[in-house]
Amino acid sequence: MHPDSAATTLAPAPESAFATEAARRAALAARDRRADGLFVYAVRTTGVYCRPSCAARPARPENVGFHPTCEAAEAAGFRPCLRCRPNEPSREERQAQALARACRLIEEAETPPPLADLARAAGMSAFHFHRVFKAATGVTPRAYAAARRSERVAEGLREGASVTRAVFEAGFNASSRFYEEAGARLGMSPRAYKAGGTGAAIRFAVAQCSLGAILVAATDKGVCAILLGDDPAALVRDLEDRFPKAELIGGDAAFERLVARVVGFVEAPARGLDLPLDIGGTAFQQRVWAALRKIPAGRTASYAEIARAIGEPAAVRAVARACGANAIAVAIPCHRVVRADGALSGYRWGVERKRDLLAREGVTR
Repeated sequence: MHPDSAATTLAPAPESAFATEAARRAALAARDRRADGLFVYAVRTTGVYCRPSCAARPARPENVGFHPTCEAAEAAGFRPCLRCRPNEPSREERQAQALARACRLIEEAETPPPLADLARAAGMSAFHFHRVFKAATGVTPRAYAAARRSERVAEGLREGASVTRAVFEAGFNASSRFYEEAGARLGMSPRAYKAGGTGAAIRFAVAQCSLGAILVAATDKGVCAILLGDDPAALVRDLEDRFPKAELIGGDAAFERLVARVVGFVEAPARGLDLPLDIGGTAFQQRVWAALRKIPAGRTASYAEIARAIGEPAAVRAVARACGANAIAVAIPCHRVVRADGALSGYRWGVERKRDLLAREGVTR
């Protein structure tokens, strides 16, 4: 499967796809779930409004009207449908929130939580949770927990800890247990990782999205690059420059499915990306990037505010440089950082793309 076709098939549609009444009526006729959350339809004869995907009996076209939000429909005198409950999170959104809670439990625990505990926190049976988690992340909860522990080891190695200390502080009960998994989790031996990553394997693929060309790259730990641009070849050269010691491998069909998920996230960044990231960089850069990830969708922060948030109020220029060094577009949302006066500043992938991304999150400039 070609990356472009995978993105076209799997990526959520942008809001502009349902901007016209004709497009909305087509979505309603198809009960298109991609339109959920982008508008609601109201039926004059029943006084009820619904999601586009609602399974209720179709109403006569002349009795149907459209509203951009639930609030607008209720202001017009309509009440929410008791079947599709458009004013509540969708089943997909509830699942995503439950999985996000489970991922946080895994990431915050010193040792991997039992499957039963994760399922209970998500409000699902163990069997159903395991199936949903794997479908959403591409890995089992156990594999996700193992990857997170290995990531902690990698963080310790980057900060200069000894291999043994990093292994035990990450929650491994025995160093032998970690070494059994090191090649699969770090993509290399621990000492090779500490030496600079020579021989690391990075899979990548290039696709197209509404912002132009997009390159997605990932190690065995997670997504390590999301690059945007006009020239696919230039994106590949950028990846080569960023990881000169790594072995770059073209992605297979399974990787293209991951690319399609990332493309969908770029099209609708407010939905979030529930995939592990492999975040490199210096200690200072990582502090900046961690602060960026705390900026909620639809909000912006200035470089000075980020500098204060990390406890370095005088490091405004260094914060700007760290934003410019970010190689994971949108997932590490440097597009949400603006000048102190609120104006858009430089963006390594172009100010127009920055404006477009903010507009998708409801920020207009």
